[in-house]
Amino acid sequence: MPKKRRQQAVEEKKDRRIPTTRYRPDYHTGLTSQQVQEHRLHGWTNKAVEPPSKTTRDIIRENVFTYFNLIFAVLAVLLIVVGSFRDLTFLPVIIANTLIGIVQEVRAKQVLDNLTMLNAPRATVVRDGKKHVVDAEDLVIDDIVIFKAGNQVCADAEVCAGEVQVNESLLTGEADEITKRRGAKLMSGSFIISGQCHARLDKVGEDSYISKLTLQAKEMQEGEQSEMIRSLDKLVKWVGVAIIPIGLVLFSQAFFFQHDGFQSSVTSMIAAVIGMIPEGLYLLASVALAVSSVRLAQKKVLLHDMKCIETLARVDVLCVDKTGTITENTMKVQGVIPLEEYDPDEMESLDVLISDFAAAMTRDNITMAAIKEHFKKGSGKKTVSKTGFSSATKYSSVTFEDEAYVLGAPEFVLKENYEDYAETITEYASKGARVLVFGTYDGEIDGKPLKHAVTPLAYILLANPIREAAKETFEYFEEQGVEVKVISGDNPVTVSRVAKQAGIRNAGNYVDASELETPEQMEKALLNNTVFGRVTPRQKREFVQILKNAGRTVAMTGDGVNDVLALKDADCSIAMASGSEAAAQASQLVLLESDFSRMPEVVLEGRRVVNNIQRSASLFLVKNIFSFLLSLISLVFMFSYPLEPSQVSLISMFTIGIPAFFLALEPNKNIIKGHFLTNVFLKALPAAITDAAVVAAMVIFGRTFGVDSVDISTAATMLLAIVGFMILYKISAPMNKIRAAILGGCIAGLLFCSIFLNNLFAITGMTTECVMLFVVFAIATEPVLRYLTLLVEKIRGFYMKLKGKMIKLV
Repeated sequence: MPKKRRQQAVEEKKDRRIPTTRYRPDYHTGLTSQQVQEHRLHGWTNKAVEPPSKTTRDIIRENVFTYFNLIFAVLAVLLIVVGSFRDLTFLPVIIANTLIGIVQEVRAKQVLDNLTMLNAPRATVVRDGKKHVVDAEDLVIDDIVIFKAGNQVCADAEVCAGEVQVNESLLTGEADEITKRRGAKLMSGSFIISGQCHARLDKVGEDSYISKLTLQAKEMQEGEQSEMIRSLDKLVKWVGVAIIPIGLVLFSQAFFFQHDGFQSSVTSMIAAVIGMIPEGLYLLASVALAVSSVRLAQKKVLLHDMKCIETLARVDVLCVDKTGTITENTMKVQGVIPLEEYDPDEMESLDVLISDFAAAMTRDNITMAAIKEHFKKGSGKKTVSKTGFSSATKYSSVTFEDEAYVLGAPEFVLKENYEDYAETITEYASKGARVLVFGTYDGEIDGKPLKHAVTPLAYILLANPIREAAKETFEYFEEQGVEVKVISGDNPVTVSRVAKQAGIRNAGNYVDASELETPEQMEKALLNNTVFGRVTPRQKREFVQILKNAGRTVAMTGDGVNDVLALKDADCSIAMASGSEAAAQASQLVLLESDFSRMPEVVLEGRRVVNNIQRSASLFLVKNIFSFLLSLISLVFMFSYPLEPSQVSLISMFTIGIPAFFLALEPNKNIIKGHFLTNVFLKALPAAITDAAVVAAMVIFGRTFGVDSVDISTAATMLLAIVGFMILYKISAPMNKIRAAILGGCIAGLLFCSIFLNNLFAITGMTTECVMLFVVFAIATEPVLRYLTLLVEKIRGFYMKLKGKMIKLV
């Protein structure tokens, strides 16, 4: 089902809902049974709308009923009709291609179907003044739901009574606890850390934030292919246009003008058409990528999409977060810096004061966990009240019987006095530390923004430890020409310092993303800087789009639900297993040990696959170009296509298929250069022209000397084998034991089939005249191939120089 139709289906489901009366029930009594039934009948339940995706039946149908499968089916039927069953040897490859396509697409569908961001199967609801535990999908709009510590908020809601501390990190990227009181909004997908509240459901089902995010995340990306697969698709499209008219003309010429029999006319036409279709290339690419998936799995790297191996090998921009990628996903206290306002003679030691503060707080985020781990010398003071950290106010507080203490971000707690401390704070931040201010407050603390500044007693310096292998990893990417962009929600000065310590190039070029208001500002900043702080989830997605629009191939790392849409938009998405399940499911590649230092191994695996497939693909293209050229020559010189389908299959097996498969699994760390199709075409062209020239010449000479067409067919097969092994030797250079064994084994296999399975592959004995012609043209193949190769290389070199000059002029 096309993407547009699936979106229309979602909209149609929404339209089925009938406008309903909204209620604001008392939180003690909730909705009445009649009101619940009214909402339910009108369709305002909490059942999420699943995006209508392809069914398994749709996937099977789309992969089986393709244009080329239709062509092959027609060819197979024609061969069966004329009784040429031995020429059906191409069918196993076609069946394997179709099965692999089905398996890959079904696997991708299962990954998206399993994508889960909401895990709240049951909820406690108040109806008719009584509490009930119901399935989350049975909730309706305006229901009063009781949320307690450990619950996940199952729909967007408004707090009616009570107070809770909420963790919205998976949605917003904010790692700290947020206090929610009466009137505050609860986002679906967030978690209740502590406290209890009654909340009225304001948006349910597909209207809720988490459902909208899930719908976008589950959309199957159509048309998103790697450069290699796009090239193969383009090649197949060209061939698809050409084969029908060429096939019809070849049959007409053989049957009506050459007066060949119906069977021989059909088989010669089919041999030419099959020779032009690169049916084995998809199979080779799929098998090679599958083997790479297994290799990476052994290195604790999970692939959801095999094609991302190639994409990652071509990436030229890598977007990473600070925490979890450059640094460990933990925090440590670096030190405490007393300020002038702290009087050690009149006050308890800072160690005790901060320990008492930490003892009153819960270990609900990595910042507080680090503080509680470091400060353990409390005096046991009695806590009167406390407020958890809020992303809006950027502070937390504890009120004791004698004093109220506040811990928070300097800009928010120092307020109008911040400028007096800004220079010192910036200095510490520039060294990679996160600076928090600890101080006293003489007003009433209600969880809202502070009315005046705190009296600062000390700076608490925290930092995420740099990963051991971070510097080495980023040095590798720099050597490979991959630009790194650090995108974080933290202070840009701090992020810049951390990036410098990790050895990231141009880490001193940083930007505060909160100051980027227009798309133009964002684009200019992104293309000219390396480090970005205070970045929102929405901006992350926009950053990816800007880079892609600039012609860059973008890889994106992420670990939270807030990263999902940016991950889906990136050319290659990488998730840490320690992050959210949603991010892991939405990503193409998951680092199971959350170890970013594995990335160079993944890149090298991608290079090995792409370079080897590129090298092997030239073998396939030799056959395709040769068949096309020979078909044209046969039309010009009015002779029947000299090969049979079984002979084409024999040559394909031992000079293309088997060696290509083994060569595609060899080590290869070379940087990928140029476009796939151009590289493959230029490598294949000299051998293809050589094949077409010598076979056509031998057919014409054979006809002149009265050599039987059956003998010529066998001789042409052997000539193609000789050129095939020559090009195989050439692309295997430098030769080693493995490559020599592959070459020797393929030669032995071809000889065995030609001698012992000669009837299956239509190999017959040759007359003396045919043998003499064969020897002459076999000798001629080497110099023809050599000089054609030199000519193509010279033409390519001249073109590259000309292109370089044109670029300089522009």
